[in-house]
Amino acid sequence: MPIWKLHGNGRTVAPGDVVRPDERLNWGATVAIGAQHVVAMFGATFLVPVLTGFPVSTTLLFSGIGTLLFLIVTRNKLPSYLGSSFAFIAPVTAATASQGMGSALAGIVAVGVMLAIIGFVVQFAGIAWIDRLMPPVVAGAIVALIGFNLAPVAWTNFQQQPLTATITLCSVILFSVLFRGFLGRISIFLGVVVGYLVAVISGEIDYSAVADAPWIGLPEFHLANFAAPGTWNVIAMFLPVVLVLIAENVGHVRGVATMTDASINRHTGRALIADGLATTLAGAYGGSGTTTYGENIGVMAATRVYSTAAYWVAGSFAILLSLSPKVGAVFNSIPPGVLGGVTTALYGLIGIIGIKIWVDNRVDFSRPVNQYTGAVALVMAIAGFTMQWGEFQLGAIVLAAAAALVIYHLGNAIARWRGSGADDGGPIPAVGQLGGDPH
Repeated sequence: MPIWKLHGNGRTVAPGDVVRPDERLNWGATVAIGAQHVVAMFGATFLVPVLTGFPVSTTLLFSGIGTLLFLIVTRNKLPSYLGSSFAFIAPVTAATASQGMGSALAGIVAVGVMLAIIGFVVQFAGIAWIDRLMPPVVAGAIVALIGFNLAPVAWTNFQQQPLTATITLCSVILFSVLFRGFLGRISIFLGVVVGYLVAVISGEIDYSAVADAPWIGLPEFHLANFAAPGTWNVIAMFLPVVLVLIAENVGHVRGVATMTDASINRHTGRALIADGLATTLAGAYGGSGTTTYGENIGVMAATRVYSTAAYWVAGSFAILLSLSPKVGAVFNSIPPGVLGGVTTALYGLIGIIGIKIWVDNRVDFSRPVNQYTGAVALVMAIAGFTMQWGEFQLGAIVLAAAAALVIYHLGNAIARWRGSGADDGGPIPAVGQLGGDPH
């Protein structure tokens, strides 16, 4: 493990400079920046277990352990925090309701193992094959459908306490447009705080579990159950999440490489392996699946500090925080109205991220193959299509993801064979300035 070099005087970052992954500021500043990373990841990381019914403290523990494992596997050269992935919410919610937590954890483990295997392939064969398998129109559709598939869950919570939910939702939106920089990036967390305060005033919170929880203690562990009937049906439901995690990790590595050093792209395979191992470990013992966090890229961009030392601090803080069951009980006390308000925004944002992939890559939706790849996948996910053969059932996410892949690749093959012009012709040409005021 390399030792970090002290950047400059250890206190400041000169204009135009960045603190590289193998550098650090003095330990006081490094600890402070590590604490910022904890705050940045916390709002999203605790929401996933709250929404899925998983223990919050356990998720925080494996989030911290996963971050330290990520740093080790990537040889301390790739700054990243591994927090809870929203891509797991839909399959975990469905699997827990139908088969129980053990089967849901088995699905998370399966995703982690597959992601690690893909990481080994990428490390030795490169990443071009992933771009061919999952071009922008397919990648965008799969990310979007996972978010939009959750819309009924948001509505179920929203209608239980509509006033609290409305105030929470309005607060999230207001903070996102009112604040600049870091506060704007944690608008979802701030919206939850406001909604929670409203729920306290309205008497909608039960604190009995908080009072009974000890201040210090080990998190609650659960084991993945591969032997339960129906578990293998559940695992099929989780497989599309692998594609989302690939996209998130690749995007993270490219983002960090752009801001620091292009050679970091060589660690893409290691990043996938590390996230796969962290997800496998979390799923095996009761935590949520992990992914690299864009919130923490925001902190790095704002501070211009890309030191991996700050992430060692952040991961250690998360582990310490997980050792307080009372903290976990407080988060579990969040009422359905707050969850309904925040998830109305959050699940929609997951969908919009998928659409942003289409926009950023200028997907040509005048081509029928692209039209039907997105259209069919989204309708299947939103409507909740299922197919069942005896005991084996495929849910909406796996069906919609499979539909996107089949329509795109088979449709392209037929269109090109026939020369019909219906195939994906690549990104539409840029005409004039793309976005913004030319003046």
